[in-house]
Amino acid sequence: MPRVNRYGFPVTALGPGRRLAVWFQGCALACRGCLARDTWDPGGGAEITVAELTRVWADALRDGADGLTVSGGEPLAQPDGLRDFLAAVAELRDDLAPAADLLVYTGYEPSEISDGTALAHADAVITGRYDVTRPTRLIWRGSANQVLTPRTPLGRDRYGPYLDHEPDRAPMQVAVDDRDVWFAGVPRRGDLNRLRRELAARGITFKEVSWRG
Repeated sequence: MPRVNRYGFPVTALGPGRRLAVWFQGCALACRGCLARDTWDPGGGAEITVAELTRVWADALRDGADGLTVSGGEPLAQPDGLRDFLAAVAELRDDLAPAADLLVYTGYEPSEISDGTALAHADAVITGRYDVTRPTRLIWRGSANQVLTPRTPLGRDRYGPYLDHEPDRAPMQVAVDDRDVWFAGVPRRGDLNRLRRELAARGITFKEVSWRG
């Protein structure tokens, strides 16, 4: 059963179009400068069955989702849960919306992934640890070492135009739930502090933030 930090729809800053995003919980890589430190603790978040997550995916598809993005945390820290989840959502996708793609973020390099079955249904993956010393303008990537790799014909069609794309501004999204304000996207250096100042000017302040230790 996957342990998940959160999920959200529609997310527009972690891949093309309107997407369901699922953040897996737990990461031992602990990259310096990571903005999602709240996803590191393997005991955090909540266990959610594949069946329940698949129902969330079905609702998103019926609402016009263009794809699914799995991030974290480190999804490959839960290889069985990731494999089972992607297999289930791929099967449903094929029935309801064959053009919806599946994107997975992992901090591991391809050479470090000894068992690729967890990623068997991914249409594209973004690999590599976040390296705060190597900033990039490439869309959906946090540092220059991270690589976007399409893996299927759908992935090549959907992500091919974005392999070298450098937007003027990194896509970012702010959402509010019952407990807190959360961010989706891969910001550039200084973006989060700039956003924090803008929100403070509107009277929104934070007791703590996930991108500082």
